[in-house]
Amino acid sequence: MKVSFPHLGNISIPLKAFFSGIGMDVVTPPPTTRKTVAIGAQLAPETACLPLKVTTGNMVEAINAGADTVFMVGGIGPCRLGYYCELQKHILADLGHDANLIAIEPPKGNLRQTARFAQMLTSRARIRDVVEAGKLAWEKCIGIDILDQLANAARWSERKAGAVDRAVQAGLDRLDMASRVSDVREAIANTIEQIRSCSTLGTIYELDPCAPSLQVTAEPLCGSNSPVSVGVVGEIYVVMEPAVNMNLCKKLGAIGAVVSQPITFSGWIMAHVVLDIIKLMPKPELLTWAVPYLRNFVGGHGVESVGRSVQMARRGLDGVVHVSPLTCMPEIVAQSILPRVSEKEGIPIMSLAVDEHTADAGLDTRLEAFCDLLAVRSGKRLHGVPLTPCQGSGTT
Repeated sequence: MKVSFPHLGNISIPLKAFFSGIGMDVVTPPPTTRKTVAIGAQLAPETACLPLKVTTGNMVEAINAGADTVFMVGGIGPCRLGYYCELQKHILADLGHDANLIAIEPPKGNLRQTARFAQMLTSRARIRDVVEAGKLAWEKCIGIDILDQLANAARWSERKAGAVDRAVQAGLDRLDMASRVSDVREAIANTIEQIRSCSTLGTIYELDPCAPSLQVTAEPLCGSNSPVSVGVVGEIYVVMEPAVNMNLCKKLGAIGAVVSQPITFSGWIMAHVVLDIIKLMPKPELLTWAVPYLRNFVGGHGVESVGRSVQMARRGLDGVVHVSPLTCMPEIVAQSILPRVSEKEGIPIMSLAVDEHTADAGLDTRLEAFCDLLAVRSGKRLHGVPLTPCQGSGTT
């Protein structure tokens, strides 16, 4: 069995560790490119949202590279994610591919199918091997979350352009090669030191190396010396896949903003898989934040987009970028509510809808104008230069 999976950020690192650890051959799809997007856009319905098109392109490229089994997450509720796998099965069949497409459904939606998936894994390896592979994959999952969060916190303050991203990429390479939990933690610690050396802020990170938790903090800066702070919210796929969002977080960091992007792989897995299976699914704090504006579940990350925007406003961030796939129903609902959040909470919010036609140039212009506005409004810095009203654009 040669298994594969669509890309989503750096999730291929822990997935490869897990499937390899239980004796499966792993075929990682080629990096997502415009060619990948074009393949998916040609095969999927025109009005389908971008994640369906891109993941379909990933599957086709993985099968062409030799994969015979592809894993894909499923979904429940109003979001069309639950329909992806069925549609993709028909697309692959029409192309003449006989690869086995397996949907991994959320436990809340189908606990029996989750049990069958676990049985399939244990039928190919000893339970002990599955547990050990799971531990290593979990540590790598936490590791990529840590490095992503650190990069978002540090890019604006790097001494040399691109230094933080080079340090993070080297750290990800070490994570990928690590074969033991201790190697993973050592790679994370070394990368933190590399990122620290790239920054002009000195000691800005606090991390507990002995616990699987993410704690990224920055030294407080005051007045015009502090950077513009921008939160990123939206649908999980376009938020976490740089090839789809045009490297949104990197662009904001290059402009000179410190970025808060709270969606993480480990957080999603813990909330929607682990706690769900053991029936300890807590009521998310984000629902409380969203209640004044949105009380009902609308599918996907619609409620979270509203709740996180409110939370970011009340915690003092300067602005929020809301990014979503074009035609995404849950995010369309959130987008219609966010102007009221912006008005009531006193925080500028810019919504971006992306599809296969979205280009870098237009996105760059909008982000630069938005950050200029935030700098003028807050009296903070971009690129270390205080802006005055005559220097900022004042529009989005």
